[in-house]
Amino acid sequence: MDTPIALSEGRRRRRKHSAEFKAHIVAACCKPGVSSASVAMANGINANLVRRWVHEAEMEPSTTAGKVPVRRVAAPAPEALFVPLALPSSAAPAQVPDIRIELQRDATTVTVMWPASAAAECAAWMRELLR
Repeated sequence: MDTPIALSEGRRRRRKHSAEFKAHIVAACCKPGVSSASVAMANGINANLVRRWVHEAEMEPSTTAGKVPVRRVAAPAPEALFVPLALPSSAAPAQVPDIRIELQRDATTVTVMWPASAAAECAAWMRELLR
């Protein structure tokens, strides 16, 4: 930890961290496979503060870029956004199966076959039937 919490008269004071400490924390966050939350916990500071330091380091002009390694997120390449696929060609369009309705009461079974192209009429017929 960089600086201890200064207590005076029973009141907590805000900690001040040096630029070297901040640079050390930001550099630790830039290593592959390391989360900013784990770096924060290991150093006894808040994870939101670490994320803010990393964000501020990313926003700094390039004059200080050589001093602090900054984690950059690369945008996906435009050619990776669309992948064309060859679809199998079929000679005949796919057949839509008919609507099949089975009604049973005791030992009697009634089966109704309705063309799928007339599904709206089938629904209207069922509404009238079930009134």
